[in-house]
Amino acid sequence: MTPPPQSHSHRDHVVLGMAAGLGTYFMFSLMFLFAKLLSANHSAIEITFYRNLIGTVAFLIVIFAFRRRDILVLRTKPLLVVIRAVIGAVSLIVTFTAYSLMPLADTTALLFAASLFIPILGVIILKESVGPYRWSAVVIGFAGVLIMARPTGDIFVLGVSVAMLAALLHATLQIILRYLGRYESPETVSFYFLGVGMLLTAFAMPFVAVTPTLSEVPLLIGVGLSGAAAQWLMSIAYKNAPAAIVTVFNYTSIVWATLFGWMIWNDWPLPAVLAGAAIVIASNILIVWRESRLSS
Repeated sequence: MTPPPQSHSHRDHVVLGMAAGLGTYFMFSLMFLFAKLLSANHSAIEITFYRNLIGTVAFLIVIFAFRRRDILVLRTKPLLVVIRAVIGAVSLIVTFTAYSLMPLADTTALLFAASLFIPILGVIILKESVGPYRWSAVVIGFAGVLIMARPTGDIFVLGVSVAMLAALLHATLQIILRYLGRYESPETVSFYFLGVGMLLTAFAMPFVAVTPTLSEVPLLIGVGLSGAAAQWLMSIAYKNAPAAIVTVFNYTSIVWATLFGWMIWNDWPLPAVLAGAAIVIASNILIVWRESRLSS
């Protein structure tokens, strides 16, 4: 994949991108809360299917009731849109699995590592140039991840491994989305992300599906609507603001995750998790500060 050509018709709207980024991670926090509540009786694949199904239905209502058939039109990058949707389906399954294995705040903190993978993937995929400041920030950030993982022996290997795989997949999706934002509309990217993911997970439903109880129906609707809203807002955010700026708003999710975990499960992140998360956040603030200096 080569960097997109500079287009005079595209201009960043950073304030809009920042607002969309803030909304994105609040909606993601809600989605993960609903998914964790459902994980007691439902598999990650099944939760992913319902998330994508409800989101797809919401988009179809908009497309046909409000005559937005333009959302269906893929302009120049149809294959890449589909590839991103496939990676997205796998990413959701892995992420929901991580949340089912560990407390909300712990998993959320480990997923911050996604922003550390972005410079690495930017070099590999987009052929971007990364200087010593950003590489130093990445190294510092991964040191924070090690602190969160508690390598002294008190470590849940499976949970941490799944969360780190999810972080890598998240970073891959963000890199592709930043590229696609120059060519495809946010609504189109979001619709196909949900639709393709729904079709892929539907094949497994006969083997993993469990009939939801009446009390679980609102959770299934919630995971779908919050996921669709988050996906749409993320597309807007990455289209209108640099990835490094949008990523900063990811750190607000630790507040929501901690609050939800305390209110529902009486979970509170251990000092090692909070300390490691602080180091990861600081390393990424360093990246944003450096990039703002270079662009000014």
